[in-house]
Amino acid sequence: LATTAKSAEFFSIGTGGPTGVYFQVGNAICKMVAMIQSADHGRKSGTDKAYRCSAPSTGGSTYNIGQIMEGELQFGVAQSDWQYHAYNGTKPDKVKPFKGLRAVFSAHPEPFQILVGKKSKIKDWDSMKGKKVNIGNPGSGQRGTFEVLMEAHGVDTSYFSAASELGSSEQSGALCDGKIDAYGYTVGVPNAGVSQATDGCGASIINLNTDAVKKLVADKPFYEWKTIPKGTYKTSKKDIKTFAVMATVVTSADVSEDVVYAVVKAVFENLDDFKGQHAAFANLDPKKMIKYGLSAPLHPGAVKYYKEKGLM
Repeated sequence: LATTAKSAEFFSIGTGGPTGVYFQVGNAICKMVAMIQSADHGRKSGTDKAYRCSAPSTGGSTYNIGQIMEGELQFGVAQSDWQYHAYNGTKPDKVKPFKGLRAVFSAHPEPFQILVGKKSKIKDWDSMKGKKVNIGNPGSGQRGTFEVLMEAHGVDTSYFSAASELGSSEQSGALCDGKIDAYGYTVGVPNAGVSQATDGCGASIINLNTDAVKKLVADKPFYEWKTIPKGTYKTSKKDIKTFAVMATVVTSADVSEDVVYAVVKAVFENLDDFKGQHAAFANLDPKKMIKYGLSAPLHPGAVKYYKEKGLM
């Protein structure tokens, strides 16, 4: 017993709220680590390390990065824009500058979606003028992105007749009850909260491919174009074009090469199983996972695996 305890290494992955996709990402990684441990068990010598992984629910992107910086977490899931801002020190009021941040891989895209009520008469960004819009609670990723979007279009909250600050769990109900005409949401696809509004009360998602958004995607390394395919929700009659951040897995330069290598190996060698853990992971592609949305340098443990497998 004593030898097992001695050779086991414990690490934690910070995720997000228990109903969100970040929680699924962290727990899927831990499942893959456990899977590869049991597969390797028969042929390992007694000196090799066993890894034990936990993926607790946390406050999300900026919280995870802060805890990795403090050494309280070894890994975390974070939006690609927050990874960029932490590493480059470009939003010190929102996330502490952290030069020791390292990228591991990116997971699913998280498109920014503007949902509009059935009776709102909103067809595009321009027709949101004078409407009641939920811009998200202060400190949330969607609020930050909504503020970027307003700034890009040269407007502020006075562009709308009202700008509410509801959290993600309240916005679909408010839209269906007619309290708001629209809301913005950064989330993986498909999502239960979005379908509550689309399938539940006929809300729809609008295209976001204005000139201002085209400039944002061209200028910022952490944004990508994303299509939400027709048929994703009941009211998705056509493909919807918008922009997205990526969900990324990050760590610290202080975390050992062996641990990061073990995590990457577990995920990439069980990628089909990983993809099966949540619908948002269905289209993961190893070639994209090692570069899309990653602005901090890759951790040497990750690089070692990617080079071995000929991905880099």
